[in-house]
Amino acid sequence: MTTVTTALDRDAAVSRLGLLRRAQLETVLRRESGEKRIALYVLVGFREDPAPRLAAAQALATRLGWTVADRTFDITGPTGPATRPQLARLLAAALRREIHGILAASRLDISDDDKEYEAMLEHIRTLGAGLALAREESVL
Repeated sequence: MTTVTTALDRDAAVSRLGLLRRAQLETVLRRESGEKRIALYVLVGFREDPAPRLAAAQALATRLGWTVADRTFDITGPTGPATRPQLARLLAAALRREIHGILAASRLDISDDDKEYEAMLEHIRTLGAGLALAREESVL
């Protein structure tokens, strides 16, 4: 029973976080009347090519008609978001209103830990930006 409950709790958390992320993003995009400027961001492991993950993010940006203002990646593996220099650079760009959001290939580019991911969503929200994902939270 515990395993089933834990799986259900995890599914509920993933669903809640997805709803939170989409609501934040919609708020930001509604606020911006003109061009929607986003930055593509992915996290890759050492010796991993970022191109496929960036291409997945680019495909969504193209489909939605968003302007890609920057494309970047961190090669740090699964570390906390606060330790990633390129993500920090994009967050600073969001604070300066140079971009309206960050578009990642999947939630894994931010964090697979629910609490860490939610904290990053809150941080992005406080900057007045949103987070878009090429793959929904449930598709890692």
